[in-house]
Amino acid sequence: MKKRVLITGASGFVGYHLIEEALHSNLDVYVAVRKTSKVDHLKHFNITYTYPDLGNLITLKKELKEKQYDYIIHAAGVTTARTADEYNTVNAEYTFNLAAAAKSTDINLKSFILISSLAAVGPLNTLSGIISEDTLPNPITAYGKSKLLAEEKLKSITSLNYTILRPTAIYGPRDKDIFIFFKQLKLGIEPYIGNTEQKLSFVYVKDLAAVAIKALYISNRNTYNLSDGNFYSRYELATIAKNVLNLKTVKFHLPVNFVKLIALISEKVSSLSSKAAVLNSEKLLELMAVNWSCEIDKAKYDLGYYPLFNLDAGLTETLNWYKTNKWL
Repeated sequence: MKKRVLITGASGFVGYHLIEEALHSNLDVYVAVRKTSKVDHLKHFNITYTYPDLGNLITLKKELKEKQYDYIIHAAGVTTARTADEYNTVNAEYTFNLAAAAKSTDINLKSFILISSLAAVGPLNTLSGIISEDTLPNPITAYGKSKLLAEEKLKSITSLNYTILRPTAIYGPRDKDIFIFFKQLKLGIEPYIGNTEQKLSFVYVKDLAAVAIKALYISNRNTYNLSDGNFYSRYELATIAKNVLNLKTVKFHLPVNFVKLIALISEKVSSLSSKAAVLNSEKLLELMAVNWSCEIDKAKYDLGYYPLFNLDAGLTETLNWYKTNKWL
């Protein structure tokens, strides 16, 4: 009989690839989505939909007892929100609710995988050094703080087998965040914020999905930083993309204060609507951070994590997918 896995955030970019990898691993996949979620892109998968209320501990317990999951991969969350409270509710409280319900319900849950973020640690403010699992967390945004809070709440649940994965910037087919930059390149423009030198890191979504499934069987109450094992200058993303797409662009550097003004205006507009601003003052802090490079030795040793894609290989596959599917 197949082992049953629940994947939250399944309608999203990362969720899609988690589903694909779980099915390849011969798991019985249940996907947690909202009833309002768009799921047309999942219709070719042999999966079962479920609609748990992550804000309701009582109904969560009922859901878990009824479905008897062997594994849970919790990838649901928000990357943009209007307030710190909203980040904390969705990213931290919902994580705790799901894990607490799993622990207190009579199911034989073998492992709980949390997809956190390197933002929970925060960047280094100098080019020297590298982020490790021993780096003292110092998140610089409400998003990063909410992810760190989620980790702390998960760790507070005794005797729960969990693994926390902290991916750096994730890219790949179906991503809509870094994709914005690719659309700008397609228009012939290559904008940067300020002139500060940076060390950036990336992880291809398929490598993340593969190690998340591996972690199901090695869950050990540990935390792992994830990247492709390399670091890159601020210009390498565009350089590779332009080579793949055969593009020429005009490179320019926007004044930091000008971009801050745009972010403030975006926040004001957002406050008048129910939609969070894509660009805000805190997001700028992450975009302008000096050093996001991280080591992955611990994940290699414990989880057998050996990324198959560096930025060149991952971007080539990603951009070809965008072109084939008429996103670019």
